Amino acid sequence: MARILVVDDEIGIRELLQEILYEQGHTVELAENVAQARAARLNSRPDLVLLDIWMPDADGVSLLREWNSQGLLDMPVVMMSGHATLDTAVEATRIGAADFLEKPITLNKLLTTVQQVLQRPIVRSTTAATGNFVATTSAMTATAANTAAVRPVVATPVMSHAPVSVSAVQTNPSVSVGTEDVSRSGFLGSIPLDQPLRDARDEFERVYFEYHLQRENHSMTRVSEKTGLERTHLYRKLRQLGIDSRRRSS
Repeated sequence: MARILVVDDEIGIRELLQEILYEQGHTVELAENVAQARAARLNSRPDLVLLDIWMPDADGVSLLREWNSQGLLDMPVVMMSGHATLDTAVEATRIGAADFLEKPITLNKLLTTVQQVLQRPIVRSTTAATGNFVATTSAMTATAANTAAVRPVVATPVMSHAPVSVSAVQTNPSVSVGTEDVSRSGFLGSIPLDQPLRDARDEFERVYFEYHLQRENHSMTRVSEKTGLERTHLYRKLRQLGIDSRRRSS
């Protein structure tokens, strides 16, 4: 599982990439502009950065150049753009970009690129006199031709405050289960923990979304606000989990 920083000024793209990468087991941090990306990098080193080129406050290539000059380009950076020219891509590669994703980004292209870039070694740049590290770029164009399926990574960030069950929470909102009780019983509410992580997560997410649907009387606008997902992504998630989002007749 990798720590990935996604930098893009479009909230829809940020949240979609976050959802896809989260499903693959990665931890994802979001930045909507260069200033936030700069602060995130100074705070900690991600394993990978997905960096949009055109943003309101500054462009991604300038940030890439800044990181390189400061010795902070010690992680692979994949540039993203729907309007970049060949010269821009070449310039980003020269500075140290590991790869380039052209928007709109297909699911297979995203997963293939992320997997390949994370597997590449980090090598010392031959052009950085200050001894900076940059990601190798020898396979910059190889990803575009590679459409092989990527095996899902069965891992997920741990959620520490999960509802126990829909009925339990509705009956008693203050109900909670201690970690010792969970360890002894092997259950989190009605969810058996003796199963693959992906299956346990799917069961939790079903309980979680069914709880909010019932609590908000199936108002997708309010559920979207409560869960922090845009409506488009919320509908997609509910379909994936096999949950009927329609309001049930009384």
